[in-house]
Amino acid sequence: MSVLIVTWTGENSSVSQVTHLLAERGVEVVRLDTDLYPQEVRLSTEYGAGIELRSRHLDRVEAVWYRRFRAANRLSESLGDTREACYNESRQTLWGTILSLPCFQLDPLPAVRLADYKELQTRWALEEGLEVPRTLFSNDPDSVRSFYRELDGRVVTKMQSQFAIYRGGEERVVFTSRVKPEHLDRLSGLEHCPMIFQELVERKLELRTTVVGERLFTSAIDASLAPEVDWRRDGVGLIDTWEPYELPPATAQALLRLASRFGLNYAAADFMVTPEGRHIFLEINAAGEWFWLQRIHPIAEAVAEVLAEPSRRRVKKILPSAGP
Repeated sequence: MSVLIVTWTGENSSVSQVTHLLAERGVEVVRLDTDLYPQEVRLSTEYGAGIELRSRHLDRVEAVWYRRFRAANRLSESLGDTREACYNESRQTLWGTILSLPCFQLDPLPAVRLADYKELQTRWALEEGLEVPRTLFSNDPDSVRSFYRELDGRVVTKMQSQFAIYRGGEERVVFTSRVKPEHLDRLSGLEHCPMIFQELVERKLELRTTVVGERLFTSAIDASLAPEVDWRRDGVGLIDTWEPYELPPATAQALLRLASRFGLNYAAADFMVTPEGRHIFLEINAAGEWFWLQRIHPIAEAVAEVLAEPSRRRVKKILPSAGP
């Protein structure tokens, strides 16, 4: 058996851990560092009458672990006005190569991309029985001000996707932030970029639940140790404070149904626990990290099992449905 790991050269320890565990099972690992494509990685696939797939590197692949995709990021600016076309064509081609492999994928690109839409996450989470904070998706300043008043100013804001802005060579990550009264007079930027506004719920614990096949690994930190609205602001400082936690059965089953609805065998979901013990769903990430949680949960082992053993997979089909 051969497993293709789709990753990049700057990957963290999670890939090496899973690679080692697969090797112990006698599984061959093919590593594709996507940031080296197309300049340094040469890849050809051929199809035709009587040929399902012919590729020197991919013929024997029986499972794919889709970790990170950085194709064409190293293309030179010297390409000038052709760089954008080369960038798009390279990514489209490599995406198509991965997507067309007739094998199990953890997880298929359509499923990963579908889970990127937080509004769809929110609606489906409610339909599956999870509790979510009041949430507004908007580019309308008047709607935001009304939402803010209705919640007595207990509002945070965040973006659909995770990204950083680079100014003067410094990386500035966009975290979830508290909306303050003075911000209400500076909402004109919404005409350029909509944002998500969400009720600020009092929290006792912050949870990260890692879904791998049928298994759930939940970790918790004391909310009093974390920044007010986003523990990632001090993620490194909190690494050793995470402890094992068990989700209530109804919440756990609702999360598994949500992951299955997206067609995901792997996901990282964030929750908060209120002082009264309510479990509030925040979001699900089809490619969320887990390497710092390996010290308290056997997540690498679970990933290796899902890749190598079909019986460990919850979602069996290769591709999810096209949409909601």
